Amino acid sequence: MPYATYPHVLMYDRPGGTAIQDLLWGDYLGDVLETDGEWSRVEARGPDGWIKTDQMQDNRILEVNFIDVGQGDGCFIVTPDDRYLLIDAGQYANMERFLTWRFNLRYHEQTIKPFEYAIISHPDEDHYRGFAPLFTNERFRFETVCHNGIIERAGDDMLGLKVEHEGQAYLAEVVDTDAELRQLVDQDSMRGGKRYPNMLYQARQTNRVDAFRMVSTDGTSAFLPGYDPVNGDSIAIQILAPVHETLPGSDRKVLRDFGRPGVTKNGHSVVLKLTFGKVRILLGGDLNTKSEAYLLAHYTGLNPLSEDPAEIVRLVAKGREFFEADIAKACHHGSHEFLDVFLRCVNPLATIVSSGDGEPHAHPRPDALGALGKNGRGQRPLIFSTELARSAREGIDKPEKLVALINELEDAIRTATEPAVRAQRQQEKAAAYRLLERSIAVYGMINVRTDGERVIIAQKLEKPGSGGRKYDIHQLELVEGVLQYVP
Repeated sequence: MPYATYPHVLMYDRPGGTAIQDLLWGDYLGDVLETDGEWSRVEARGPDGWIKTDQMQDNRILEVNFIDVGQGDGCFIVTPDDRYLLIDAGQYANMERFLTWRFNLRYHEQTIKPFEYAIISHPDEDHYRGFAPLFTNERFRFETVCHNGIIERAGDDMLGLKVEHEGQAYLAEVVDTDAELRQLVDQDSMRGGKRYPNMLYQARQTNRVDAFRMVSTDGTSAFLPGYDPVNGDSIAIQILAPVHETLPGSDRKVLRDFGRPGVTKNGHSVVLKLTFGKVRILLGGDLNTKSEAYLLAHYTGLNPLSEDPAEIVRLVAKGREFFEADIAKACHHGSHEFLDVFLRCVNPLATIVSSGDGEPHAHPRPDALGALGKNGRGQRPLIFSTELARSAREGIDKPEKLVALINELEDAIRTATEPAVRAQRQQEKAAAYRLLERSIAVYGMINVRTDGERVIIAQKLEKPGSGGRKYDIHQLELVEGVLQYVP
């Protein structure tokens, strides 16, 4: 199968003619329909067109797509061997709409897409609630749903019972195994009116999730199954958090209580470090100041709040052994809840902020953007934002209006007695779906693609640039063996 070459490929209506499409590195190209000297006519993203024959490559690359899910996080990963992973899915149905568009499911009614992993970084609605329509959609299956072990429940003990040891409180009812989770969410009294356990219960009822498992580490080297370099896997996904502990006389996992339930839930976000060749990507959920301090102290053995400059220098050097990355998803949507010393440990060339409209927190915060730039690597640290990348011209300010229109059209289709009227309403419904899905899929998404030695980070332009260029593309390349931004 041919794919577009690095960093992008322009497709023309005829050899050397007018550009009609801009293809990102790694975009799939259909069969070669004909050739004309150095040119080949291929299908790609709909209509066919002409590209230079030497702009096709055989090997697939890694895709890490940060989707504009609105408020919240949503990351869709495609591996070179065609495995799919989701890390969070936002608060509403935008991820489902994106995946429907991506896999063209509206026009392939029998297709069922299997996901190797769905990872819920923590039980906040703007990270987990978008999984609800996916878990009940018969077009998707999930081999393993991973979570951080904290399952909200009805009653006074929202995060479960707590115990104290040496003055520190711990969550004592962390849910570890598939059997534990199934037993817990099957209890009506435990679920009550809580959205999170009810969503997991519904996922169980559909039989489209094979297994649930807690993702955590005791601070030693831990990897997602199938992504462990010890086993020779080409892509490594290391689990850096949450860090579970065990108390004397027990082998059950516990998690530290950071105070308020929201701070504890966020603080124990699943943190993953993906490594492919020379490229490292850190995915950090909604870490906050308390959890960042805890993680740095745990991994370095030093005090991240120390006022001794020499100790901080040692801590940063040690912390980078675990947390340094070339690309990082900003924790907590660019919130003010961060430690500068943690950002120094991450030290990324590029940071991606996932945030949305309609939220009362002013994310990304000005101080967070300033700190991300200040603590980034290189002369020009890059900062991307799904919210800022969204097109004001072609984006949808209020997608709920389109959803309401689609529902009205579905009612009209059901009640129509004239075939011509029914056909017209079906066309209107299809057009509304295309507009809704296109806005989510195209504008606002930050595309990261890499072969392990080079990287492009691309966002869609609001209107085509010179020569038919449709993307703003930034490149990271190895310079003397070190990945650097190439302006």
